[in-house]
Formats: sequence, structure tokens, C-alpha cells
Amino acid sequence: MSTPIDQTGRDTLATSGWTVGETSAEKTFVFANFVDAFGWMTSVAICAEKLNHHPEWFNVYKTVKVTLTTHDTGGLSDLDVKLAQKMNQLAG
Repeated sequence: MSTPIDQTGRDTLATSGWTVGETSAEKTFVFANFVDAFGWMTSVAICAEKLNHHPEWFNVYKTVKVTLTTHDTGGLSDLDVKLAQKMNQLAG
């Protein structure tokens, strides 16, 4: 089960490069090429599956635009923060 985040959680996302909205957080990742972008997405997919929390994302060549939200809480949750941190870590 996920827990809605407070202002501290929103600040954590914002200070790590995420644009935080009312009910979602977005970030665009740019890689050297398509293989790096797709490899990163594959690594994130494995982590997302373990969390049972899946991102909305859009990939064109070396760019991946990600939107995180938790539908069952109607906004951002601790799962979004965890997945965002893992995405940032994997992106280097």
C-alpha cells in the first residue's frame, strides 16, 4: 500500500530535478543514444515491477519523458519518491 507524500516528499522530488505538480511529478532524461535510453528503461522496469509501481513514460531515440503518479492515492506517494530516486540513481 502506498502513502501520500507531504511537503518534505515534494521537496525531495523537486531538489532532485523533478517538476512537481499537484498530482504528479515529471522529468526528462536524456542519454547518449537509443541503446543507453532503452537500457535504462529496462533497468527501471525491473525496479518498478519489484515495487509494483509503474511509470508513465514516452521514449524518442535518446530521450525519455517520465510522469509519476499514484492512481490509488489520487496524487503522489512514497512509491513515486522511491521510484524517482532509483531512476535518478540509474541515470547516473
